[in-house]
Amino acid sequence: MSAAAVLRGLLPGRADYADVPRTWRADLVAGATVGIVALPLALAFGISSGAGAAAGLVTAVVAGIVAAVFGGSNVQVSGPTGAMAVVLVPIVGEHGVGALAIVGILAGLLLVVAGVLRLGQLIGLVPWPVIAGFTAGIGVIIFLQQVPLVLGPSASAGTRPVLAAFSAATHADWSAAVWPLAAVAAVVLLMLLLPRIDERIPASLLAIVLVTIVAEVLDLPLARIGEIPSSLPMPSLPSVDPAVLQTLLTAAVAVAALSAIESLLSARVAVDLSGDARHNPDRELVGQGMACLASGAFGGIPATGAIARTAVNVKAGGRTRLAAISHSLVLLGVIYLASGPVSRIPTAALAAVLMLTAVRMIPYREIRTILRATRSDAAVLLLTMGVTVLVDLIEAVQLGIAVAAVFALRAVARTSGVRREEIDSDPDPADARIAVYRLTGSMFFGAAERVRAEVRADGDVEVVILAFSQLRTLDATGANTLAEIIRSLEKQGVTVLVKGVPSRHMALLRSVGVIEALRDPRHLFDRFPDALEHARSHVRRAEAARRTRATVAPA
Repeated sequence: MSAAAVLRGLLPGRADYADVPRTWRADLVAGATVGIVALPLALAFGISSGAGAAAGLVTAVVAGIVAAVFGGSNVQVSGPTGAMAVVLVPIVGEHGVGALAIVGILAGLLLVVAGVLRLGQLIGLVPWPVIAGFTAGIGVIIFLQQVPLVLGPSASAGTRPVLAAFSAATHADWSAAVWPLAAVAAVVLLMLLLPRIDERIPASLLAIVLVTIVAEVLDLPLARIGEIPSSLPMPSLPSVDPAVLQTLLTAAVAVAALSAIESLLSARVAVDLSGDARHNPDRELVGQGMACLASGAFGGIPATGAIARTAVNVKAGGRTRLAAISHSLVLLGVIYLASGPVSRIPTAALAAVLMLTAVRMIPYREIRTILRATRSDAAVLLLTMGVTVLVDLIEAVQLGIAVAAVFALRAVARTSGVRREEIDSDPDPADARIAVYRLTGSMFFGAAERVRAEVRADGDVEVVILAFSQLRTLDATGANTLAEIIRSLEKQGVTVLVKGVPSRHMALLRSVGVIEALRDPRHLFDRFPDALEHARSHVRRAEAARRTRATVAPA
């Protein structure tokens, strides 16, 4: 495929909206539904990130539209998410809210480059236990982040969620915390009960509205969101301090990695939910990159694909990009028409929404399944979850993938190696001096030393046959080890014959020197009977030579 064709596949086209004339009514209804669900989440995630409610709302509008137009999924909904908020908290604590625009723009550029380089397929390399542990860890962090918002006082910026929640619980003024706790209990109770009456009720939004009305009528002592803009800010490029640019670039890499992982996972879930397989992961990276760029320019925070909002979109009937676009337009209407009432929402009510969201996002069934699977999978899940909660999200994914890879290599190494076989043919006296070793599985760095230790010429063995026909994969370390084994045996006076080399391995064996290490290039065979016959004839000739030398030896 030409470069021009690749680039065309990463850009919007008329085909993206081919189904709109048929589905526009359902798309608009779905968009309005998602917008209602997204409003409290956008406000809450904005506050949770440290950037403020207004930043979350702006992100949902700007990034939501841009990702819908440029992204690789027809039904994905993007915006601020809990995972991204978790990553942004330490950035705000170290560099201030103003740094988020720079981080978002840098992360957006990285995502666009990753999409152009067609790195979207790499999401398939993330193991299931890592994804489950990562998701569960994020859920725990989101819950812990809300504890200081409810109990107060808030910890200093950048404090780890576990420590911040513990500090808030141990230093709380419980007499003053009665009303925030009551607001949390009311919102959670309403969110649990309202869907039982009618699943179509936007439970989180209605719960927040009711609690806000009660708080205003009774003038309850609850902290409010505060003023939010009544219009979108004008886009602008942030000023960059070269002294901190390198540090911010490191943060941008983490943000880009998280945005890529979460967006591609969300898009994959969308395919399963909608049954629409038209998804381009590389274009998804470009779309999320453009969304982060636009969000940063408008003063928002970096965005990702949102699994929960995407699921709501599909279940509500959304089938084209019009649904995700209209969800952002609904939120835009809130900014221009309802900024005053929104500013009076109690922060405890938003914290309650996030607490319940966090509890629901933990994949309990997947965790149980993985814990009952293998010990290595269980270890990867628990390690990823623990590092996510206690250390860092990106480091958790990196460490989880690394540990999973180690376990996988160990499993491959255990099923790979070499075994000595008996000669299964008509008996021949020469067979006592012939050893047959069959290489199986993968001859790679993880199994090379074990093969080296097991291939040997004991006793009177004069010929070793190495059978390669069951060797599936081979790397440079494995090939080099084979060359060293052959050289060592040949130095001992043992003739080595190689049988059944798969054609795909021949170039590597020649380049590393395996074939060159053989005493004679003709010691390479395609069939085992030919190799065995040559080995037997070699043993007979050697035996005849020994008898001749014994006969002519002086008395």
